Amino acid sequence: MSENIVELSNLEVNFKIRQGFVNEYIKRDKKTVRAVDKINLNIGRGEIVSLVGESGSGKTTTGRAILQLTPTTCGDILFDGQEIKTKDKQYMKKFRERAQMIFQDPYQSLNPRFTVFEIVTEPLILTNKKASIAEKEMLAIEALEFAGLKPAIEYLYRYPHELSGGQRQRVSIATCFIMAPEFIVADEPVSMLDASVRADILKLFVNMKEQKGTSFLFITHDLALAWLISNRIAIMYLGKIMECGPADIIAGGCMHPYSQALTSVLAMVGEKRKTERIVLKDETPSPLFIPSGCRFHPRCPVARPECKEKEPEYREISPGHFIHCHYPQKII
Repeated sequence: MSENIVELSNLEVNFKIRQGFVNEYIKRDKKTVRAVDKINLNIGRGEIVSLVGESGSGKTTTGRAILQLTPTTCGDILFDGQEIKTKDKQYMKKFRERAQMIFQDPYQSLNPRFTVFEIVTEPLILTNKKASIAEKEMLAIEALEFAGLKPAIEYLYRYPHELSGGQRQRVSIATCFIMAPEFIVADEPVSMLDASVRADILKLFVNMKEQKGTSFLFITHDLALAWLISNRIAIMYLGKIMECGPADIIAGGCMHPYSQALTSVLAMVGEKRKTERIVLKDETPSPLFIPSGCRFHPRCPVARPECKEKEPEYREISPGHFIHCHYPQKII
């Protein structure tokens, strides 16, 4: 059994942009978006790793690529020590039981024609799990109550339109839980929920980690949430992981200028903010036209000539702390 449930090595996901007949076939002007650009990331057993970044940075594409919901261009994806991209349909069927995804929008991720019972037990049908109606009902009630819908029997035969946003997201979590997955990709699972409901959902994830040993890739644009829930945080920008390390180090002692700009808006609990908020210049470049050298250099407040010409290596600067920068430095 591998120490890591997921291992990514030089993972790359490219998308070709359709530009019409003339540009594509006559001028041969084909453009490619490097949504995920040769990233390395490990997720340990019973660990929550947050992937943080601006919209369009490649976070969701990374999560979907791990679950083979989006085709990859190159690189390796190991699940429990085995490369999954070369596996047959029988293996992938078992893989779907062990790895699940919680989507961002609870209003669109549930079939409006199904009752909660049908939604939660559908994975059992898709994986050919033999169980009677009574057994399925017991499993559904157990999953719903673990997800915080109590008493579950009152929700079992409702339809999604009869539920609130928070209740719908709990149904999505129960649908994952009924398969007892080892790994879950949670893609912005609380971004559309009220603050009070967010806290409950995050506690639920921590309970799954502690009680069931479930591993998570928690995708979010909210660094404060990531800091509260995660063991480690990876900061992503234009398809690259710029910095990755223990949550406390990233939130309170990061060394990449982009990470520092994100964390400068955090007021750490029990501490006064030590630095002024860092406001980045310009807008994020288009992923169609990634800058040469370090892709962050046009917005970097401390960029040097080398940053424009040479791409930095992704290297370990302290145990478990990795960075993609020529001149990492801590803000004092």
